Amino acid sequence: MATVLTDTGKAQIIAAINSDSFTSPTYVGWGTGAGTAGESDTTLFTEASESRVSGTKSKETTNVSNDTYQVVATITAGGTKTITNAGLFDAATTGNLFVKGDFSGIALSNGDSIQFTIKIVQTSA
Repeated sequence: MATVLTDTGKAQIIAAINSDSFTSPTYVGWGTGAGTAGESDTTLFTEASESRVSGTKSKETTNVSNDTYQVVATITAGGTKTITNAGLFDAATTGNLFVKGDFSGIALSNGDSIQFTIKIVQTSA
């Protein structure tokens, strides 16, 4: 299992620091396909039919004040499926994949939901 800051996500951070046009990633989507998340990924593994959800963003403290960007979003299943990966995007459709994580499948029935908390913690290189 893996969770990665994608190459596009890295470029977006630099764009924000450089004051280029930047849209905060707040949309969470999920997928049903198999695979291991990689830095060059630009999509989820088989993005599910449910729409991406705009989450609540915040600055949090992990090690030092405001070193963590956090988005919390809940997605509800529109049918029976097994969710295996999730990602953070800067748009409700298409857009750029900022962070992606894969995990053991979570079996859902119609109406079940998962609340995702996605954290990006800045640390020294």
